[in-house]
Amino acid sequence: MRYVSTRGQSPAVGFVDAVLAGLAPDGGLYIPEAWPTFTAAQIAGFAGKPYHEVAAAVIGAFAGDEIPADALAEMCREAYATFKHAAVTPLVQLAPEVFMAELFHGPSLAFKDVAMQILARLYDHVLGQQNRVQTILCATSGDTGGAAVEAFRGRKNVRVVALFPEGRISEVQRRFMTTAPDANVACVAVSGTFDDCQAIVKQAFQDQALRQAVDLSGVNSINFARIAAQAVYYFTSAVALGAPHRPVSFCVPSGNFGDAFAGYVASRMGLPIARIVVATNSNDILAGAFETGRYARGQVHATMSPAMDIQSASNFERLFFEATGRDAAATAQAFEGFNANGAINVPPAALAKMRQMFVGVGVGEDDTAKAIVATLDTSGELIDPHTAVAVSALGRVDVPGPVVVLSTAHAAKFPEDVAKVSGLTPQLPRGAADLAGRPERFERLPAEAETIKAYVRTFAGA
Repeated sequence: MRYVSTRGQSPAVGFVDAVLAGLAPDGGLYIPEAWPTFTAAQIAGFAGKPYHEVAAAVIGAFAGDEIPADALAEMCREAYATFKHAAVTPLVQLAPEVFMAELFHGPSLAFKDVAMQILARLYDHVLGQQNRVQTILCATSGDTGGAAVEAFRGRKNVRVVALFPEGRISEVQRRFMTTAPDANVACVAVSGTFDDCQAIVKQAFQDQALRQAVDLSGVNSINFARIAAQAVYYFTSAVALGAPHRPVSFCVPSGNFGDAFAGYVASRMGLPIARIVVATNSNDILAGAFETGRYARGQVHATMSPAMDIQSASNFERLFFEATGRDAAATAQAFEGFNANGAINVPPAALAKMRQMFVGVGVGEDDTAKAIVATLDTSGELIDPHTAVAVSALGRVDVPGPVVVLSTAHAAKFPEDVAKVSGLTPQLPRGAADLAGRPERFERLPAEAETIKAYVRTFAGA
């Protein structure tokens, strides 16, 4: 299995090199040269299987022969043993033909754990064989950082620097990062938005001297292994509801578009998906792109669903590349232009292809709050604001059922907002109940690429 850059100026690489690099040297994102596929019989065979076995099959299709099958199977078994629910991502019914996949039973109570736990084990396996120590630099809008810290803390082959926008994530989200005492972890509160953090990470990856000096890698959803791992719960959820004998739709709260793009990946592998609803909050760059064809960056608005407070969705570049018939030159021109001017007009033919699967819906704060209350009243489920954005969006579109809403975080990660809306204060699970009392450790830095690159270099050297 070979991986190519969406911008076409970097040589094709294998799975391991794509995972360890994160971002391609030309600034593009890696994507498989050809999509691996499952037959209908193979997909049907996933029914009733333990989650870790399905994960090994799906991720193994992308790893090829670079990771031995027995080693990958053991990594998956270990990774998903860290989840508090035996089904890992169980389904709960909200209404007739509407189900919710609970993706928050991992160590940091967010869907990012599903990919990060296996990614950490892949890094351990490969770096141990190569006798390397890498520095992971990640930007987080709330949950990626906590999941990365939880997965990589204490590992001898990896250092982690997590950037988060100061004052723009919940206290619980912050504490899942900043309370880790491990010496290989550093957290930085950046005086800006998530988009600022993400832009700094991309600039760091394009600094070849820095990349070589600290052996830089990334675990944001720019890393294709994250996407591959997230495709797994599309398979398990759909098969539980009758796939491949009938198609299933999904509704995904989306910020950086990685979770929704994972559904596209599953469909390319043979899973029959009818529609994917891309639900955004008032930071509706994605909803606007699917509605009008104009992908345009606006001002970032702070909302009660902060992990989606994004106006630059990295994984949209992968979809653009696919929808333009893998036109790397057009993709490079479009996204280099976006970095400079903040807007892309999606070609009509490419937009038509995107709309065959995706529909975008933007949801305001009032409707998010109403969805929390309505879901509690009709199902007894107390959902977090990100899930509520998806529930509200689903009520505005007509998509064929059954439909799975991806619930991306535990309500207890946003206790103040959930309590204000519902009158109920969600409680942290037993293993995280003492989170508020743990000492924090983090730095405060300006949103300046050179300052943060210097910090990363110093931390890696220490």
